[in-house]
Amino acid sequence: MVKTYLRYVKDSCFGVIASGNSNSVYNEEGTHIITPSLEDAKVWNIRTGLETACWHDVDNKAEVTAILKSPNKDDYAVGYSDGSIRIWKYSTNSLIITFNGHKSAVTSLAFNNTGSYLASGSRDTDLIVWDVISEQGLYRLKGHKDQITGLKFLNLNGANHLISVSKDTLIKLWDLTTQHCIETLIGHRSEIWGLDVNKDENLIVTGALDQELKFWDIDTETLVKGLDNLEIDAETETLKKAIKYRGSIARASKERVGTLKFHPSGRYLGCQGADRNIELFKVQTEEEIKKKIARRKRRQREKSKKNKNENEKPTFADEVVALTLIKASSKIKSFDFKNSLNKDGSFNIMAALSNNSIEVYTSGLQSAEQPTVQNAVIDLHGHRSDIRTLALSSDDEMLLSGSNNAIKIWNLHTKQCIRTLDSGYALCSAFVPGNKHVIVGTKTGQLEIYDISSSSLIESIDAHDGAIWSLQIRPDKKGFVTGSADKDVKFWDFQLVEDEKTGMRRLSAIHMRTLRMSDDVLCVRYSQNQKLIAISLLDCTVKVFYHDTLKFFLSLYGHKLPVLSMDISSDNTLIATASADKSIKLWGLDFGDCHKSIFAHQDSIMQCQFVWGTHYLFTVSKDKIVKYWDCDKFENIQKLEGHHSEVWAIAVGKYGNFVVTGSHDRSIRIWTKTEEPLFLEEERDKEYEQMYNENAINDEDRNNLPIGSGVENENGEKMETEVQEVGSAGKKTMETLKAGETILEAIEIYEDEKGKMEEYEQKITPGGNVPKPARNPYILALNIPDITPEEYVLREIKSIKSSELEEALLVLPFSKVIMLFESIAFWIEKGLEIKLTCRILFFLLKVHQNQLTATKTMMVTLNRIKVATKKNIQKQKNTIGFNLAALKQLKEEYDLERSAEFFDNEESEETTTKKRKHIVVSQ
Repeated sequence: MVKTYLRYVKDSCFGVIASGNSNSVYNEEGTHIITPSLEDAKVWNIRTGLETACWHDVDNKAEVTAILKSPNKDDYAVGYSDGSIRIWKYSTNSLIITFNGHKSAVTSLAFNNTGSYLASGSRDTDLIVWDVISEQGLYRLKGHKDQITGLKFLNLNGANHLISVSKDTLIKLWDLTTQHCIETLIGHRSEIWGLDVNKDENLIVTGALDQELKFWDIDTETLVKGLDNLEIDAETETLKKAIKYRGSIARASKERVGTLKFHPSGRYLGCQGADRNIELFKVQTEEEIKKKIARRKRRQREKSKKNKNENEKPTFADEVVALTLIKASSKIKSFDFKNSLNKDGSFNIMAALSNNSIEVYTSGLQSAEQPTVQNAVIDLHGHRSDIRTLALSSDDEMLLSGSNNAIKIWNLHTKQCIRTLDSGYALCSAFVPGNKHVIVGTKTGQLEIYDISSSSLIESIDAHDGAIWSLQIRPDKKGFVTGSADKDVKFWDFQLVEDEKTGMRRLSAIHMRTLRMSDDVLCVRYSQNQKLIAISLLDCTVKVFYHDTLKFFLSLYGHKLPVLSMDISSDNTLIATASADKSIKLWGLDFGDCHKSIFAHQDSIMQCQFVWGTHYLFTVSKDKIVKYWDCDKFENIQKLEGHHSEVWAIAVGKYGNFVVTGSHDRSIRIWTKTEEPLFLEEERDKEYEQMYNENAINDEDRNNLPIGSGVENENGEKMETEVQEVGSAGKKTMETLKAGETILEAIEIYEDEKGKMEEYEQKITPGGNVPKPARNPYILALNIPDITPEEYVLREIKSIKSSELEEALLVLPFSKVIMLFESIAFWIEKGLEIKLTCRILFFLLKVHQNQLTATKTMMVTLNRIKVATKKNIQKQKNTIGFNLAALKQLKEEYDLERSAEFFDNEESEETTTKKRKHIVVSQ
């Protein structure tokens, strides 16, 4: 009989306020902040410091790498490490569009001024322009040689251009009408990390690894004229450039630029380096520049009676001046300006820090003398460093998590932090029986006892001379044991003592006895009957002693590296040891024989723990994976993937109904047992299928790389052809392959239905009684009477995401494309979904042009399509034109009514009516 298990699934993830691989942004009103939270984006209320929404896609496992607010104010574009982009609606917290085109992490995003187009840059060095309205990729621009670090649209005066900067030190100006690069500038001598354009779109600022911010003028007239009206610059006698170097200013920081951003007003500039500082600069007006020069002249006249600079001209240093410096409490990952100014003329700046917190500052605008004030901090719901220890209360209601300098108590039902306590560097922890106190072992050798109700440290005991690596409550609940790097194992009893200050009785720990070992102690564990105690040492061995007499019982040899964690099953028969050599070993506690050695992970195994009452084991590792094992059959039951960094700690619920894990990425994840059965054979088949699909896609991507891109052929020779500057925006994924299979199946059903109907029509004779053929079950399942096979194909295509349609159509073989053209002819003649139909038609014509022109049998179908397409497109054009004219008329009437109150009093109502009639007649 096949053994079944119950599946564990991800229940929740908390503890992350702002992860470090993406920027954070304000919402439109400046009341909330949208931050990256590993694979999710979270919305935080600044006033209350609480999370109000979480943008989570069940199908996504990739980490957030870029966030951008759309000019539409309600839409936000979020880029991910797998190259995908999702657009979320802020008001409903719902996912509305998914784009998938990049092959690696999205590093930069930019909207045009209307929010209808989105540009994305990636580590794969490509730029992709997306149409947000039609939900499709337009084209891919290639030209940079390294990661894209900044993008900005230029939209003023009819310009349709895009500026990009990259780690390859280049600034590129792209003409989106002709889809090619029209200017390339060597901006810096080092990698460029920051780019922004001011509100008037006449000034560009760039920042790099050096200590200079460079500024560039934008000649809008040259941009608008384009390539057809090029002019010669009289000074340089060369073609006029649209971007010209203006000047530079020095930064105080020696670190590379992290975020570079103009205030929405255009008057102020913020620059954040890879340190704790945000430098603020002020863009002076002409009047302020004149006053500054006048003051300088006056000082010069006071120094020397002769004025030598009467005709002094302003320099660029006079136009952009340093305003103030904001110092955060930790390294800053990104910052953002609040859109609007405060009533007193100051502005707010939000800084997302590397220590998983957010700080909000208010800065004055008038001078550097005005202080910068910190007015909000969001840091309660997360640790400042990685989580090293987890412990559950006996009733599984509370969770303790410990890191450097702090421990936090969480309510497991609400996932809210209910206590934050300052501590040492916590390495191990436990709830004291009764769940009113917790005890923590630190890196400096102290044992710290905390009272949860009063949120206070009631005693700190100098227990060891080295780090306390392990701590466990005795099975009899009357004491505990600690193991340390000072080679001692110490046994402690709980005791109530009288507090000298208050005179009240409080909990304390009394040292009872010590067991001296030959090497550093890494882990100690009791058997559940309290007869044995197992101790793992730095010399890779595990020693087992009798608890009552501390006499030696067993020694477990076999690991090549130290055992970092171990656990004993609840029936006292099995001990599992997890080692830095990436393996777990299962031993019998009766004779110390090794039942099985399993290569479990791809990196060091940090902790392991049995489920109570079973021989099921959980392990966590530096390879970011949590694994679930059957220690009787020596098989891996399930892999739980979700963490984005090393997993340090694990805590299993009393009856195994949930598991909690803590990681270097500062997240705490809860995995809950479900009632869904799990079969090992099916799990292995899914893993193999996933590996096969990923390899197939990767191999195809490799085969489709342009020759000249550094790829070698089978003989080891470099392939030599040119790389095209423009390419397709899409990317082949499992979703697009499945969508292509959906279209393929629909076409096959169409062929089958059409063949049956032709055969039926041939059999029909006058006066005959031939039954109609039975319809396909898939068509009958729709429960739509009189639906034609062509309409069924259209219905299936409409079910495919717009962003995946073109890649799905590429999957079709040419024989099926011919059948699809017959359906397209039917759709156009019937006027069905003209916009979608034309998109499919034009894409297939572009891809299969040569084959179609060489296939004579297609001429009749193509002529049908040609005639019907012209007719229907003209009809659509007339409808749109009529609607535009009507909207224009309504706008003019609205403007007239709005301006009526400003007419002269002498003007009569009759005159106003005549004006309105004149406007209507002129239309």
